[in-house]
Amino acid sequence: MATHELLLDPTGAAEGAQESTLSPRPVTLSGLTIGLLDNTKPNATLLLEEIGTLLTGRHGAAETRLYTKDYFGTPAKSELIAQIADECDVVVTAVGDCGSCSAATVADGILLERAGVPTVSITSDSFLMSGRAMAHVQGFAGFDFHAVRHPMASLSAQEVHERALEALPNVLRILGVED
Repeated sequence: MATHELLLDPTGAAEGAQESTLSPRPVTLSGLTIGLLDNTKPNATLLLEEIGTLLTGRHGAAETRLYTKDYFGTPAKSELIAQIADECDVVVTAVGDCGSCSAATVADGILLERAGVPTVSITSDSFLMSGRAMAHVQGFAGFDFHAVRHPMASLSAQEVHERALEALPNVLRILGVED
């Protein structure tokens, strides 16, 4: 007989975590500022910059702004979330390529959505379940995020570029923008 276990949020951020409505999606990225939230994992900056370049070059985004959080294994601090929400129209956050960083990357996306900013969180496919578990704990079980092929940390610049190209359709889909 199956038993149910209570999931506890290891980040301590479950308080007020009942809002599960996505922020309004843009019709286009033209003229928008794209926030790129780096979780400090190897190749996160490169993946985000590649995606940012694709969004500005192919989809008319005005600019990208790179932000770096303090630690990959916990959600971004509320001050950083507020700054990003104030300065950006949409956000891409990456890269979850371990259990705790995948959960934290998804938590970052949910925090930004709740701050009113459409966000795409990117994990690696090996840690998809950690991201889904965090979305569930945060009261946002349907939170959609993208999972790139694992691994990310050991890739060359060309391989990271290829992962960015593969991710682009899902980034656009999650943001609600036509490709």
